[in-house]
Amino acid sequence: MPSTGTDPGTPETPGTGATGTGPKAAPGGGIDLSIWQLQEPVGSPGSPTTVAGSRLQGGYRDSYFSTDSDGALTFWSPEQGVTTPNSRYPRSELRETAEWPLGGTHRMSATLRVLSVPSSVCVGQIHLGSGGSSTKPLLELYYQSNGDIVLGTENSPAGGQTRHTVGHVPLGAKWSYTIGVSGGDTIDLTVDGSTTHYPIADSFKQYRQYFKAGAYNQSASGSSTNGAKVAFYALDVSHG
Repeated sequence: MPSTGTDPGTPETPGTGATGTGPKAAPGGGIDLSIWQLQEPVGSPGSPTTVAGSRLQGGYRDSYFSTDSDGALTFWSPEQGVTTPNSRYPRSELRETAEWPLGGTHRMSATLRVLSVPSSVCVGQIHLGSGGSSTKPLLELYYQSNGDIVLGTENSPAGGQTRHTVGHVPLGAKWSYTIGVSGGDTIDLTVDGSTTHYPIADSFKQYRQYFKAGAYNQSASGSSTNGAKVAFYALDVSHG
């Protein structure tokens, strides 16, 4: 898919090999960026900039998507930024380009650190795709400013979210999650080795789904310096 909106990024020379690290390495290091599209908090109102996976693989980087000094894939989302038509909040976030049915087993696993957060940041999603008119997620995984990790499960495609506290990690500490679905009727969540399961309502089953990961800031203001910053050390997706 081509880039849209204002494109502030410039390609950089990737680091040596797939595991190149350091601030001049291609963002993501060993993370497969070919399956993603990047959404950024810039562009025109209601139409944020998007960057295709082919460009991400080529070393795309800017102030919202970069490599940290330790090689982590880092997302920055200030409180002031362009949003999608159905959200009040800006994001620097990867969106999976392929959609998949709820049947089968689908997993996204990540190791990450939240480096800054004004109130809450969504670090992983399963989102509804084609199959109906809803623009809601199936689930969102949040990191709160008090260190709580919270899973939000949507009650139906029409809306309404139930929240479950599933862990606690100090700001800046490294942690891991796996979010996924199995058998078409169960959400599976693992946070630092602890697994919980949640039912999927039948009303979601007409929709195809896709994963999202990054820094989807859950607050907005006029500030360009206050925001959410999240560093990913691993990000893997599997479908079966």
